[in-house]
Amino acid sequence: MRAIVALVRLARVSNLPTVWSNVLAASVLAGGLASPSLAMVLVAMSALYSGGMILNDAFDREIDARERPERPLPAGDAAPATAWAVGLALLALGVAMLASFGGRSASAAVALAGAILIYDAWHKGYAFAPLVMGLCRALVYIATVLAAGAALSAPVIAAALALLAYVAGLSLVARGAGARSAVPHWPVLLLLLPIGVALASGEVNSLSLLMAAGAAAVIILAVGGLRSGAAERRERSVGLLIAAIALVDGVVSAAHGNATMAMICVGLFALTLALQRIVPGT
Repeated sequence: MRAIVALVRLARVSNLPTVWSNVLAASVLAGGLASPSLAMVLVAMSALYSGGMILNDAFDREIDARERPERPLPAGDAAPATAWAVGLALLALGVAMLASFGGRSASAAVALAGAILIYDAWHKGYAFAPLVMGLCRALVYIATVLAAGAALSAPVIAAALALLAYVAGLSLVARGAGARSAVPHWPVLLLLLPIGVALASGEVNSLSLLMAAGAAAVIILAVGGLRSGAAERRERSVGLLIAAIALVDGVVSAAHGNATMAMICVGLFALTLALQRIVPGT
């Protein structure tokens, strides 16, 4: 049981609802996915995300032993061999499930798994790491669209690149938060970019504007928290920015005509925040 709890912490399962919202928004851009297929993609992406998070700690175990000894691996709550085995198995499962949708989906799945491994192995001390982290999320959009058998249209590519920018910006401001340094202004623009892209590539209506205003307000609130001197508040603000990925997906869904998916994304935002109280999201 101790090892299972440790693996749940390592997998950052509290952030999984934001992966689900990525899949839902991408399915809207793709024109829809039948329920069985949508469920399979959701499970596949959950496996890839969880596997990547576990492997992140497996790669970082020596650094964490010095800097974060309370993490599950240096604390001895789970064996490194277990983390490697479970993490790689989850990556393989995710790739195999997406490969069942055909060659294009398989290629995207392999690219996503490769990006995850590159990030996990080389994210410490490398300037390109935030871009690779963003690429992982962008590939969730792309792989979902390809699994649906849809084309990589301009709105799909724009949304994927905007999500890449958001996650890269999140990574950059989170690094500042961890160092207790001033939060630079330009990454904040990256956080707001997907909202503008969604409205520009989709339909501006009352729901999409309301969703956009809500998402922007949450992002600005979180950035304000990052400027606080209190470490706990800054940590919560990073978690809030992670949860806000679901709100960004809600804007995409609303702007492309699916109010139901937009509302589900709002629910997934709330679910992420609730789960982060149980399992830390960072």
